[in-house]
Amino acid sequence: MGEQQHVKFPQEVIDEYAALGVDLVALFSAGHLGTRLGVQIVEASADRVVGTMPVEGNTQPYGLLHGGASAVLAETLGSVGSMLHGGSSKIAVGVDLNCTHHRGVRSGLVTGVATPVHQGRSTATYEIVISDEEGRRVCTARLTCLLRDVRPGDAANIPAT
Repeated sequence: MGEQQHVKFPQEVIDEYAALGVDLVALFSAGHLGTRLGVQIVEASADRVVGTMPVEGNTQPYGLLHGGASAVLAETLGSVGSMLHGGSSKIAVGVDLNCTHHRGVRSGLVTGVATPVHQGRSTATYEIVISDEEGRRVCTARLTCLLRDVRPGDAANIPAT
């Protein structure tokens, strides 16, 4: 659960990060939290990021998908899109996340799709739509990330291959 082995990256992105010795699988994930929640990124480009998360294990006391789990999925997908938009010379840092929860889900897998609303030089904003297995909208989120220049100490925090 939470393994990122099937993610599809554009070849130019693979080449860019490979030249830096950066492990894309580790970089484009939700880290330990994403692993605990079972987040899997299955497609990633600056224009579209798709990821899934199981409902089981991510519910609140009423047995429904926890809104915080939806927020983690949304922020992960929007952050990945922002990182890919910014490129290897930028770090994406979330500064605003808004989630509207439309319907409850008790089981199965939810899928999130992040698409850009704005792709600028210093910020990127993504809309993330999370749907259930029947394609019904569960949550709509918007994430804005600050795109910060990589600083000398930042490279130590980027997973290496």
